[in-house]
Amino acid sequence: MTYQDALTYLDSLINHEKISGFDYKKSFKLERMKSFSRLFGDPPKGIRAIHISGTKGKGSVASFINSILMEAGYKVGLYTSPHLFSFRERIRINGEAIGEKNVAQLIGEIKPHIKAMNKKGNSPTYFEACTMMAFLYFKRENVQFMVLEVGMGGRLDSTNIVEPLVSVIAPISYDHTQYLGSALSDIAFEKCGIIKQGSIVISSPQDPEAMDVIERISKERNSRLYVVGRDIFFETLDSDMDGESFRLITRCGEYPHLRIRLLGDFQVENAAGAVMAVEALRARDIFIDAEVIKSGLGKARWPGRLGLINKKPLIVVDGAQDVNSVLRLKKALKNKFSYKKLILVIGAMQDKDIDGMCREFGDIADYVITTKAKTERACPPRTIKEKVLHYNSNIGVVATDSVEEAVKKSRAQAGEDDLILITGSLYVAAEAMKGDVSP
Repeated sequence: MTYQDALTYLDSLINHEKISGFDYKKSFKLERMKSFSRLFGDPPKGIRAIHISGTKGKGSVASFINSILMEAGYKVGLYTSPHLFSFRERIRINGEAIGEKNVAQLIGEIKPHIKAMNKKGNSPTYFEACTMMAFLYFKRENVQFMVLEVGMGGRLDSTNIVEPLVSVIAPISYDHTQYLGSALSDIAFEKCGIIKQGSIVISSPQDPEAMDVIERISKERNSRLYVVGRDIFFETLDSDMDGESFRLITRCGEYPHLRIRLLGDFQVENAAGAVMAVEALRARDIFIDAEVIKSGLGKARWPGRLGLINKKPLIVVDGAQDVNSVLRLKKALKNKFSYKKLILVIGAMQDKDIDGMCREFGDIADYVITTKAKTERACPPRTIKEKVLHYNSNIGVVATDSVEEAVKKSRAQAGEDDLILITGSLYVAAEAMKGDVSP
């Protein structure tokens, strides 16, 4: 089996993102993943894990934790999704993406078991196969830690067969409502499914409705809960186009000056949660020096999130795909960048709150170019155009059929002192970053 054969086979498996009317709670079965894992000797058992759920910021938190553990000298497996440029990005060890040969070999090994399970009417999904591949790879490469980002939800997610040292709940907001529930409390309940009995839980600042659920479930499961902003405090010291500097006070001490290269106040929150998660490892007799934490934070990278990829004009890409993320993005743009005109390039997936995003962007954009990524999940650009005009009928809007075309049109519209914002989806951000956006 070749690498391309492996990807083709994975794409043939059930993928909830491509199924209209998919029933998450009926189709996702944690018992199926447990049975799947037993066929391979339960590879995640024995690997120290840090598990991360939430709506936004999961990947950033995972990246910070991964970088700190690597800086401490550990061999670390990182599992995240979706990928930006290559499937191999989803599974990494010490920052290095899994090799094509490894992907082909592992899928070749997994495929017969999937066929056998399929005959019994219990076939693993695309994401379950990817997760098993990550577990097998990490086990065989003898990683000392694995940092796992939940795919969707948490309670029924295929990553949730691990028994983590620490569980982290990143900010929870309205997303995947057709699967997880329309109420924030319902979504929080699914996200909190990663909290295990007698565990340690770190939470980002949350909406009160979500925090009530986190506190209740933590108490029911006799888990120690620590909250950013309540048990750990941060103060931004300086902010520029190259990153954020901040002070952090934790239960273990004070970090007078930390620096991250990711942009935005929300990334300071994410970094604070990551530090707290690493400090919580002390309860498991794992101690990481403050200078190592400082250095590890400073080396963390997470592309596609408020990324500045050009300066004249300013071109910013961000994968914001829900209203709360857009609100944070707007605040960051206001605080961090100075520009004359904002040209918005936006494309989104059909299952997202496109109305809400268009409403929020309506008061900051001077010109809008709608587009679509190369995926069947993409909302038609003309539909997005109609929604933009619904909230601001006086704005100039043009629909394009590709991200490449949209970027070219935005460059033609922009002067040196303007800002081009490319957003609405990580798929759109990835295509923009992969393309040539320079003059």
